[in-house]
Amino acid sequence: MNPITHNCQQGSAEWLQLRTKFFTASEASAMMGASKYQTRTALLRAKSTGIVEDVDAGKQRLFDAGHAAEASARPIVEAKLGEELYNVTMSVEIDGLPLLASLDGITMMGDVIWENKLLNASLKDAVNNSDLPLNYAYQIEQQMLVSGATKAYFTTSDGTEAGTFGMWYESDPELVLKLIAGWKQFAIDLANYQHTEAKPGLVAEVVKDLPAVMVQVSGSVSIVDNFVLFEAALRDFVENKLVRSPQTDQDFVDLDEQIKSLKKAEDALDAAEVQMISQVASVDAMKRTKDMLHKLARDNRLIAEKLLKAEKENRKAEIVMSALSEMRLHSNALADRVGINFPLATPIFAESIKGLKSLDSMRDKVSAALANAKIESSATADRIEANIKSLECEGQSWRFLFPDLQAVCTKASDDFAALLAARKASHAAAESARIEKIRAEEKAKAEAAAAAKVAEEARIAKAEADAKAATEKAEADRLAAEEIRKIDEQRKSQAMERAKQLAEEASAAMPVEAQKQTVEDHTEQPLALVDQLPDATKMIDDRSGPRITSLRIQISDELGKMNVFELGNVLAYCQALPLKNKLAA
Repeated sequence: MNPITHNCQQGSAEWLQLRTKFFTASEASAMMGASKYQTRTALLRAKSTGIVEDVDAGKQRLFDAGHAAEASARPIVEAKLGEELYNVTMSVEIDGLPLLASLDGITMMGDVIWENKLLNASLKDAVNNSDLPLNYAYQIEQQMLVSGATKAYFTTSDGTEAGTFGMWYESDPELVLKLIAGWKQFAIDLANYQHTEAKPGLVAEVVKDLPAVMVQVSGSVSIVDNFVLFEAALRDFVENKLVRSPQTDQDFVDLDEQIKSLKKAEDALDAAEVQMISQVASVDAMKRTKDMLHKLARDNRLIAEKLLKAEKENRKAEIVMSALSEMRLHSNALADRVGINFPLATPIFAESIKGLKSLDSMRDKVSAALANAKIESSATADRIEANIKSLECEGQSWRFLFPDLQAVCTKASDDFAALLAARKASHAAAESARIEKIRAEEKAKAEAAAAAKVAEEARIAKAEADAKAATEKAEADRLAAEEIRKIDEQRKSQAMERAKQLAEEASAAMPVEAQKQTVEDHTEQPLALVDQLPDATKMIDDRSGPRITSLRIQISDELGKMNVFELGNVLAYCQALPLKNKLAA
């Protein structure tokens, strides 16, 4: 945004022509409805038609005095600032707005501008209190906006060093936004402007007074009056001339004057009554006529007064309601644009016209108030739109963080940004806590699953180990039993064989009876063991465990202890066992 410097002399015809193409800094206060010298409506008319009000001799003298004071104050201000000041005209386009500023002075670096106004008491007090009036503030803001200056030195001066008073002014960002929004609304109003003829100040139509009331008393009963003539004139005035339905400022002015005339008629009739009564004691007929005429004038005056008040209130209401209707349309358009309902400025138009008499002045004040309300509402809508757009960032929408968007959308951009940052941080913390909780739950589940897996694997491993150990033990027991069985069978076979051999040898050398007795004598002791042989053998064959193995070993040991005769008896017993079982049966 680089400003353009225009090579033209301020005050020249070229400069005046240039100003018609731009929105100038000196017009800013009128555009905002803050000027003491020009209304917004008048500025709209002038920018639309190009017709500028002629400068009369009085205004020209004032302008000349201001220029002379500025020229004289320049070296005084330059000495104070320690820099030379240059008188230049600059322009720049901002948001499609052609803005112009004619600077009383700007430094070589362009960082400081100077503006001077002719000295007056109220402005002097404001400057001494560093409280720049709003109408000048708008002008300075536009000058700084166009030039790019960061500071302004404002003075009010009569051209003398003692009569020069200054203050520093720094830009107010909020005022700048209002200024830009104001020019945007002005551009819209200018494009839609419908020229209306400017009217001169209204003067009430001269109301010819009703005939003077005359009462003359002649003698004691002769009364001379002009009541008949007065009545005819009064009735003609009331019926044909009295304004009954005022619509325009002219009507209201005329009606006000007519009311005054009727009041004068009332007063004249009262005076005539006094005059008459002072001359004649009894004037019943005249008095009744007077009273009737007085009532006629008074009643119509009161009606006219009520009519004047009511119709003026009606016109005021029409002006206010028209502005309110236009404001509602503007507000609805803004709400549609931003896509959200939000509180808008509701100007109190009635307050702006308080104390005003003419309809034109009311319309002008309401128009300015309406424009300012539109400007404020548009600025609010722009701020809301920017705030809503700021929610779309970082590749996602943060609108879900604002269930109360309608309530907070009008916040200043910095405040809204801070609120967004705070809510994003809060959301991030909550989201982090949620994710951490999920992670902790998943970790606990994983750890529990891992522990269960380890426990299951340990159980399976133990079961497999137990099964393997049991298998190995059973196999070892089987092998041991098999080995013992083989040994037992071998020993038993050897023993039996030896017993058989010995028995045969003994049998051969012993008589049969003796053999029988020998068997009976030598079998008692081991018979208990021998009786267990079948069960023991069966249990050994069934591989029933360590108890049988022990028993088997025990039997084998007992058999090993027997002598030849005992073994022979055992063998004989075993051979005779089937027979024994039969006998037992």
